[in-house]
Amino acid sequence: MKDNIEEMQDPIDQGQENTIPENEAVTDTDPLEELQAEYQELKDKYLRLFAEFDNFKKRTLKEKIEMSKMAGQDVIKSLLPVLDDFDRAKMIAEQPDSNETFSEGVKLVYQKIHSVLQSNGLKVMEIEDSQFDPELHDAITEIPVEDENMKGKIVDVIENGYYLNDKIIRHAKVVTGKK
Repeated sequence: MKDNIEEMQDPIDQGQENTIPENEAVTDTDPLEELQAEYQELKDKYLRLFAEFDNFKKRTLKEKIEMSKMAGQDVIKSLLPVLDDFDRAKMIAEQPDSNETFSEGVKLVYQKIHSVLQSNGLKVMEIEDSQFDPELHDAITEIPVEDENMKGKIVDVIENGYYLNDKIIRHAKVVTGKK
């Protein structure tokens, strides 16, 4: 047993030299500091990953909401020509010298279609006496106007433009004035 104790004693105590190989460098870093640095690095990675995942969840939720708002866009777009026809028929029927009539039942259907589409987010562009805006309007043609104030303004609306949930789904087709 005494032999075992002597083997366990430090080589310095036994009078032997403590030699460090030349290729191994002596570092003065504390293992606790190394662990704390590694902990901070892992914590930083975790926080970044968590923030990235949170942003992903928010982005996908926003995209889902946007998709649900625009889900019926194709159906509503296909109904726009029907609305145009209704508008033209109503306009012709309301002219004093017209033989056409817009019966009470047709008026009710017209109003119901408009109210249902409005409740689903459809909104008509307001164009009356406005300046031509290429981002909102498609100019079909220009006609000469005598009034200088009407130059570059919308003179007539061929087809109404529409918004669906504040997004343009059809540009208004207009006639503009020129001098």
